Amino acid sequence: MDAGNIAFMLICSALVFLMTPGLAMFYGGLVRKKNVVNTMMTSIFIIGTGIVMWVLFGYSLSFAPSSNGIIGDLSWIGLEGVSLTEGYKDGAAIPNMVFCGFQMMFAIITPALITGAVAGRMKFKSLFVFIILWSLIVYYPLAHMVWADGGLLGLDGIGALDFAGGDVVHISSGVSALVLCIILGKRHDYEHANYRIHNIPTVVLGASLLMFGWFGFNAGSALEANGLSAHAFMTTAVSAAAAILSWMLCDVFKNKKPTLIGASTGMVAGLVGITPGAGFVPIWAAVIIGLTTSPVCYLMISFGKKKFGFDDALDAFSCHGTGGIWGGLLTGVFSSTAINADAGNGLIYGEFAQFGAQALGIVITLVIAVAGTLICYGLTRILTGKIRVSKRDEMLGLDITQHGESAYPSFNGLDN
Repeated sequence: MDAGNIAFMLICSALVFLMTPGLAMFYGGLVRKKNVVNTMMTSIFIIGTGIVMWVLFGYSLSFAPSSNGIIGDLSWIGLEGVSLTEGYKDGAAIPNMVFCGFQMMFAIITPALITGAVAGRMKFKSLFVFIILWSLIVYYPLAHMVWADGGLLGLDGIGALDFAGGDVVHISSGVSALVLCIILGKRHDYEHANYRIHNIPTVVLGASLLMFGWFGFNAGSALEANGLSAHAFMTTAVSAAAAILSWMLCDVFKNKKPTLIGASTGMVAGLVGITPGAGFVPIWAAVIIGLTTSPVCYLMISFGKKKFGFDDALDAFSCHGTGGIWGGLLTGVFSSTAINADAGNGLIYGEFAQFGAQALGIVITLVIAVAGTLICYGLTRILTGKIRVSKRDEMLGLDITQHGESAYPSFNGLDN
């Protein structure tokens, strides 16, 4: 094992961890003042549950050997047998424990993404239970199917490419967020209230922390410090940059002015779009992915939500689900064996097989996310009773009703 690779991966793991507090800032700035504490808490508590679950059984279920390609066995329960000196698989450049730590950070932020769709209207205790169940029923099996040796959807199965989490992270959480917000129903005053963002600087800080951590998210998915990690680093930067510019252009077309919120949202959209293909597509293709992901997400936010009538409060599906699907499909268009020998050549090189595998992988992910979310919702109802807060609690705000705290106790200005 090379000390440089180990150090690189530990740094990347810390960067990915930072994305969850960054998400808390991003989501917290977007909501009403009366729901800031609750919205940020829905990301922060997952740091606790996610790490404990991962150590006890999550890593084993996600990456331990299996004979079915769907879920790992319990041979690594409590991290027993997870080596400090030997790789997680033959030929690995890092010890099993380092890989475990890196993947643990993905298991934290992925369910946190779901919470944005239901901001301001779900009981905290119900969300707490739902996230635990969702990790067990959706995330761990999907991580195994895509990334583990012998997984049903990955290179040993149908051959779907997911470098850093298009299927496993963004599509799964985004689609689950959509299903959950539809089941819960719209916020009580959704049709007539003006939902203004309460703190734009907080949103920008959160988006910036997300991008900072995303370099570890994507570059670290090469699993060693090498040319491929450098390539993923560059495609990440390029896609985010292109997406910022195209979102600004969308704002100008629609509202005649570019917005800071729009540029920040475009940054995140570009990062989502490049995630599945960061280590598989050429750098010039990352420009196209970033430029096109923003308009696709923008259309879903500006027109799709109204057309289909769902209340995705902080656009978890509109950004992560939509952007993840788009990025996954474009990976099948631009993937190149010249970049990564594990990839098949995409449509642009005259081959269809990889695009077909991408589409099939996305469809299976959609089915797992929808079915798993419905199961988790049903079990949560059984365990916690009514999941949605009362109209009174919603009007008062979830900070006071769910936590007894106020984000700004000394400020009594206008809420929105």
